Amino acid sequence: MSTDATLANKNFQNNLQWSLLLLRVGVFIVMFVWTLDKFVNPAHSIKIFEHFYKISGFTDILAYSLGALQLILVMAFLFGIKKRLTYGLIFLMHAGSTFSAYAQYYDAFNNLLFFAAWPMLAACAALYLLREADTKFTLGK
Repeated sequence: MSTDATLANKNFQNNLQWSLLLLRVGVFIVMFVWTLDKFVNPAHSIKIFEHFYKISGFTDILAYSLGALQLILVMAFLFGIKKRLTYGLIFLMHAGSTFSAYAQYYDAFNNLLFFAAWPMLAACAALYLLREADTKFTLGK
């Protein structure tokens, strides 16, 4: 391999790692705020579970418990711990959230913010597929 090709490959790897880090931090910010919402406003979480997931009987204690589990997951995701598991669960959680809001997509212009879920879902998929290359500031392999 020539020196130019080696340098180009190093630049590509460096750019890829920084890009994946930015995606990971961006997804983390959204997931972290959703997690905090379960502690700050459990009634909102209860309404979401009833309306979008059709799960009734959700209580404040369940919202706090789910929030605690989700907090562990999003922190592990942020630090790249057990990537196959954590990136996969983040992807599945966000996919569930994105697809459960299907009715909002039918009335697009009154629900524009719901469309932000799609690029984030793509980011989650990219992070999962490229998890082995996502090594910048991670604690996992």
